[in-house]
Amino acid sequence: PFLVRLFPSVLTKFVFLNFLSFPFFADFRRPELLVNNTINLHLTTEPGVTVGIWHTVPSSRGAEAQGKDQRWYEEALADAHPVIIYLHGNGGTR
Repeated sequence: PFLVRLFPSVLTKFVFLNFLSFPFFADFRRPELLVNNTINLHLTTEPGVTVGIWHTVPSSRGAEAQGKDQRWYEEALADAHPVIIYLHGNGGTR
């Protein structure tokens, strides 16, 4: 308790464990190795702020998505299909 009182940031690290990433040694910049029909994108929300996202199309469009580039995935976001946003929390990884 004495060290926590002196260093409150240590308590934050141990409560949230946001310095750990799991699974270990996974390359989160290449989500297609972990999840089918997925691509890594970056969105600029405001000047100086960039958010990394994974865009996953449903399995019903999986055959259509095979071998497509980033442009195809961006156009798929703009079509009439609904978009579900999943916020992963404080883990520091997607």
